[in-house]
Formats: sequence, structure tokens, C-alpha cells
Amino acid sequence: MAALFVSALAVSGCSTSIGDLPGVGLPGDAPARPKEASGYLPVHDLPPDRDEATIKPAEQAKIQAELLTARDRQASSGTSAKPAAK
Repeated sequence: MAALFVSALAVSGCSTSIGDLPGVGLPGDAPARPKEASGYLPVHDLPPDRDEATIKPAEQAKIQAELLTARDRQASSGTSAKPAAK
């Protein structure tokens, strides 16, 4: 039981960042951390929805038809070709 308690204390000590402690881990001439957050968006802050679709439905249908044609062409050529024997 004591070993379990000691290991729990050891693991919980890892949750504290040494760099955040005052006067520990940073040299004296290190620049201060910026007060503002970085330029990246937070996870919950999403850009606004677009007004129009990125691909128009007619273009999307054309692309789908081309992909289906290419798939069928590859499937038909793949069944007639046999793997090379060693």
C-alpha cells in the first residue's frame, strides 16, 4: 500500500511544469512570456461558415463521374493483368 502511495505522489509531481515556477528553470536573461495567446485559434473558436459551397454541385457531380470512370477503368484492367511469376 505504501509503494502505491509513493508512486502516486511521484506521478503527480510530474503534472507541475518546472518552467512555470518563479525563478526556476529559466536563465536570468530569458525574455518574459507574452501576455497574449499565440496567433493560433483556440479549439472552440472556429472561423465563420462560408456563404457558398467550395465546389458547386455541378462541378462535384462531374468530378464524381470522372472518379467512377477511372475506378471502373482500373478495375477492368486489373482483372485481366496477371502478376509476374518469379
